[in-house]
Amino acid sequence: MFSFGVNQVTCRSMVTAFAGCGILIVAKHLIHFEDDSWQNTVMSNFLRFLVVLLPLLMCRCATAQETNTKPLRAFISKYCVDCHGADATERVQLQQLNLEATSDLAENRWLQILRKLQKGEMPPKDELQPSDAERKRVVAAISKSLEQKSVKRQKDEGRVVLRRLNRVEYQNTINDLFAINVDVKDILPEDSTAHGFDNIGSALNISSVLLERYLEAVDIVLDAAIETGERPKTSKRQFSYKEERRVKNHKSYLPVDDGLVFFSSGYSPTEINQFRAPILGDYRIRVSAYAYQSDQPVTYRVYGGIGIKRHLVGYAQAGLKPTIAEFTTRLGSRNTLRVVPYGTWLTKWNQAANEKNPGLAVQWVEIEGPLIEKWPPESHRRLFGDAPIEVINAEEIKRNRRLQPDRQVVSFDVDGDARSLLTQLLPKIFRRKITDADVEPYLQIILAGISSGYSYQNAVRVGLKAALCSPDFLYFKERRGQPLDDFQLANRLSYFLWSSMPDDELFALAAEGKLHDTEALQQQTERMLKDSRSQRFTENFVGQWLDLREIDFTTPDRLLYPEYDELLKISMVSETQLFFNELLENDLSVLNVVDSDFAMLNQRLARHYGIDGVKGQEFQKVNLPKTSIRGGVLTQASVLKVTANGTNTSPVLRGVWVLENILGQPTPPPPANVPAVEPDIRGAKSIREQLAKHREISSCATCHRHIDPVGFALENFDVIGGWRKNYRSIGAGERSTTIFQGRGVRYKVGLPVDAADSLANGNTFGNIEEFKRVLLKNPDGVVRCVAEKLLTYATGSGIQFADHKHLDGIIERTKLKDHGLRSLIHEVVQSNIFLNK
Repeated sequence: MFSFGVNQVTCRSMVTAFAGCGILIVAKHLIHFEDDSWQNTVMSNFLRFLVVLLPLLMCRCATAQETNTKPLRAFISKYCVDCHGADATERVQLQQLNLEATSDLAENRWLQILRKLQKGEMPPKDELQPSDAERKRVVAAISKSLEQKSVKRQKDEGRVVLRRLNRVEYQNTINDLFAINVDVKDILPEDSTAHGFDNIGSALNISSVLLERYLEAVDIVLDAAIETGERPKTSKRQFSYKEERRVKNHKSYLPVDDGLVFFSSGYSPTEINQFRAPILGDYRIRVSAYAYQSDQPVTYRVYGGIGIKRHLVGYAQAGLKPTIAEFTTRLGSRNTLRVVPYGTWLTKWNQAANEKNPGLAVQWVEIEGPLIEKWPPESHRRLFGDAPIEVINAEEIKRNRRLQPDRQVVSFDVDGDARSLLTQLLPKIFRRKITDADVEPYLQIILAGISSGYSYQNAVRVGLKAALCSPDFLYFKERRGQPLDDFQLANRLSYFLWSSMPDDELFALAAEGKLHDTEALQQQTERMLKDSRSQRFTENFVGQWLDLREIDFTTPDRLLYPEYDELLKISMVSETQLFFNELLENDLSVLNVVDSDFAMLNQRLARHYGIDGVKGQEFQKVNLPKTSIRGGVLTQASVLKVTANGTNTSPVLRGVWVLENILGQPTPPPPANVPAVEPDIRGAKSIREQLAKHREISSCATCHRHIDPVGFALENFDVIGGWRKNYRSIGAGERSTTIFQGRGVRYKVGLPVDAADSLANGNTFGNIEEFKRVLLKNPDGVVRCVAEKLLTYATGSGIQFADHKHLDGIIERTKLKDHGLRSLIHEVVQSNIFLNK
């Protein structure tokens, strides 16, 4: 990265230059002018401009002013220099830190120092200690300096640097803007993260590669939005597996009078080859099936796609009598479907006739589609309204009848129609009011395309492509150091709760200047939380706060965890999302994150947890017995899986996770020259013994004194969140008596688990229940952590020192409502932090 001092005038000039160059380059890139050398030169220069100069927009002005820091220097010399001096081995050398430095790194260092001084963790207990008065003076001096710098920075520049849409927001915005359903997220490079989230302005850079991907994505978007062909025919057909060539005579499947019985839930070549989706679109699927040789319902799943490129459509249960399940899914052209049982098995391959285990009898599969409400679709009407569609190559067809008709939107008043189209669309694309000056560049691009021989429809595509690749669409443009205006507030609220653009109601309130009204803002927040689009908030916020997006990062070892399967994984994530939704919908206390008297379970997850009485794969709220070790997110399988790897658990990883995500106590990264501790899955040595040896390294002891006990509290939970009293081993240990799918497991019963420990503050616990009670002794710490995560995600910026006084107020006000999650979100939205850049 480059580091330059950039004033605000320069930044504004560069944004303007970026916008102007972007429009020109997109136009030249799309319209084939004769002077290709001009096009290549400008494109080359523009990409260099992006790569080299755009990072300057993220830079902050920095001027250091020396103040009198003699008392602080005296304190450091007296109490800290032995460990943190220039010749010391500790990583933080205090004599080299300048309290007036304005870099993020320096401020973070001083903040860490401040926290350790406030908690009495430094100097260490066995070193010379300052008096209470000395400690208070130094804490006050550091706090005052950090506060002054933070307030000045926010006043001069705002909290949030110029930030762009991340790829999830981009895809949602495109789909909501044009009423389409396309997946372009994976075309774009993965976004960088900061402070645990991928919508942080300082981490969202831009590159020439990203700009090229935007051009590619917009083509896909406009192809999906513009539809000038004849209305596709919708059909409804039923298919029988008894007619499927690959399985009808296969001896691993059992023909019965009314269908075909599947036993194997593993490999199953059950694609419906009699069907291929004619076009990309939505399709309705109905499956009639029943449980065979079973006194319990049999679960099955349906996949869509072709070959290995498939996606899960959903799970259902077949009852003891024929049961019809219905799904709706999106299928690509030439895609088909596959039905596969779950939790059943075939004892011997090719011997279905002799199988005594339960199976799934599929009677028929009905497929209807593509499902079309109206034609042309809403996406096309949003662009062209009722503009006429004609065959524009009729004359060519007369001369060559092999040509296909080219049906396109036509205009008999190009200037007027194009101007009207842009005037209607650009306010939505730019998410603000527009002027004639905003419209003119894109109008000129369209007219230039017409002059170069483009059809009206294709020329409009060029203009829209330029607009959708412009900074006005890709970036949130907010005024530095000032309150957000109504349109900017509408954007912040909408991207917070919906991860997408404002709807018509929000735009209307912003245009009337009413959104800053406290009551109006509260009503809109409440309306948006009740909208189905708020599920994006749950998925994106919870998915990153609790790391649910990492659920597929590791695959549990099949030898050690044979019971792990796809339905369990899906159920894990759904439990945590539905638990969060339950807190949100009913304004339940945030402290339920630590412990709750209920859980959101389906049959698969309840079986995994050893909880009886839950039937069916639909989730339900289950009241937990007082003796249950479940409750809260700490004991949810999703969290326990993402904080482990595929073979073992680590108290270090889990301890760091709890400190950072539940208690709001970030831990510094480990020293580069110290190897990580890897649990011994052979079962010869316990992880507690390994970590005790690790803490003998002086540079590791301080942090591990805080981390390890927190992680050990969760040690009774294995890699997939199951309860254990002993570790599973592939080496030493006794043979397990567990039976899975009719066979004995291959892992062994290893060393016993010891989850008891003592926290750094002296609190002791013997198990997970006692650990939860210890955490709830400091409820404000948990609430503050959740509030900080919400504010970080909502504003696209990490918490800064000047924010803490506002955070204190938020926490105090939510106490009056038992720290309810919904109340907390309302407080976040009404806060000074949220309402300002």
